[in-house]
Amino acid sequence: MRSIRFKLAALSGAAASFAILAAVGVLLAAGAADRALEATVSAQQRLDLLTEISARLSDFGLAAVAVAESPGAEMGRADLGRMEDAGARVAAVLEAATVRAAETGPALETGVRPRERMLAHLRADFTVLDRQISGAVADVDARSRGDRVRGALNGFAASAGPTLSLLVESERRAVTSAREEALDLSFRLRVGAVALAALVLAAAVILYRALARPLLTRLREMDRAAAAIGRGDLDTRLTIGPRDELGVLTARFNRMAARLGRRERQVVQDRALLEKTISERTADLTAANARLAAIDASRRRFFTDVSHELRTPLTVIIGECDVTQRAPAIPEELSRTVFATIRKRAGRLHRRIEDLLRVARSESGEIELVFQDVPLVPLLADAVAGFETVARRQGVSLTLEAEAPGPLVHADREWLRQVVEGLIDNALRHGGKVTRITLAVATVAGAGGVVADEITVSDDGRGIPPEARAGLFKRFERGERLGEGTGFGLGLALAEWVVTRHGGRITLEEGEGGGTRVVIALPRPQAHPEAHH
Repeated sequence: MRSIRFKLAALSGAAASFAILAAVGVLLAAGAADRALEATVSAQQRLDLLTEISARLSDFGLAAVAVAESPGAEMGRADLGRMEDAGARVAAVLEAATVRAAETGPALETGVRPRERMLAHLRADFTVLDRQISGAVADVDARSRGDRVRGALNGFAASAGPTLSLLVESERRAVTSAREEALDLSFRLRVGAVALAALVLAAAVILYRALARPLLTRLREMDRAAAAIGRGDLDTRLTIGPRDELGVLTARFNRMAARLGRRERQVVQDRALLEKTISERTADLTAANARLAAIDASRRRFFTDVSHELRTPLTVIIGECDVTQRAPAIPEELSRTVFATIRKRAGRLHRRIEDLLRVARSESGEIELVFQDVPLVPLLADAVAGFETVARRQGVSLTLEAEAPGPLVHADREWLRQVVEGLIDNALRHGGKVTRITLAVATVAGAGGVVADEITVSDDGRGIPPEARAGLFKRFERGERLGEGTGFGLGLALAEWVVTRHGGRITLEEGEGGGTRVVIALPRPQAHPEAHH
């Protein structure tokens, strides 16, 4: 009897007996509860289906009235579609309710379930109603159509209303009855649980006095010693006592306390090192989160601009097309104006999409630059000619101060022209009160005797603050103080990519009389550079 194993075995056997008894009771109670719950849930589901049938029938009736009250010439497919969709949903819910009634409802001696039979009558009434509504909708006379639809709905209400009300009331009674049965079962289970608890409590008291209390006394001593060690008193030791399992555990406890004293100093050192490491990693994560937040803000602003830029020209194009289609006859002057507007908006949309594709390709390396010897001044003249109309309309003087043909540059003509056009477009849209935009060409000698051709695009607008210039070359960045002009923030980023592939550089400077001065420097190497990808 001195072995703790024997005492615990006896205690476990008693606990197992009580557990088996409780498990049997729980299984019986669970079976009864499942049946009561299943009856309640089934009745509630049937009631929910009937409620949904009523709602769907109301939707169908409203849709049919809406179709009937529409003039025949204006009755569109949308109204008919809503009515047909509402009818299909009514049919689907009726089918589901019929299946549920067939699965759960009690059958009479004849084999027919009352709920199933009433639902079948309801389905038949709805079939007649649907047929009558379909025939009435086909009537071209709006007044006659409305009378026929309302008559069909009134007839259906008179025929199906009592049936549906009877079904709903029956299911409500079923739900109430199931709930009462569940409450009665709950009361019986509570009484049984109290009786079982009293029996288990009496047995537990007996077992506690005989087996558990002596063990708990020694365990409390170990608990007090463990609490003292937890407070830092590592000199605490236990009296070993009888040589049973707890005696062996007490001896090991004493040895553990001695080892803890030796390791305490090492733990303090390791904790200090760990806290230092955590602090460093936390600082790294904070910085990374700040960078990610800035990137995420830039991306959200970019997608907002994309949606605005693509939606506006499309709205104008669709509106002009709708006006053209509705007009019985279009004067030539009006048609030219409409098509000019459509072409202008489509061109703007096309340029925006091209900007997106170019940036995506520049990041993935899909763009191939085709280099050739290109006269620089005619290229700039083409770029200026493309914006003369826009500049004149805004009252801006757009001039090219260079004599043809100018220097030859080894470049991709199309990409270099688009870069210059983007700079002119930026000046017109973001320069504020611009009155003058000037393009010029100059040949300069740099460090080491390297000769370069410089293209400058200058304006007399409000200029760009020095602290904002570097950020404008980042993807999807736009200066907050540059106005409310539209755009994706792609122009300068794309321009820098193209100029860099040409071996040159692009810089933003302040103009001599205010405004902004953009300088593109293209070197003249002895050997032509190879095309970059």
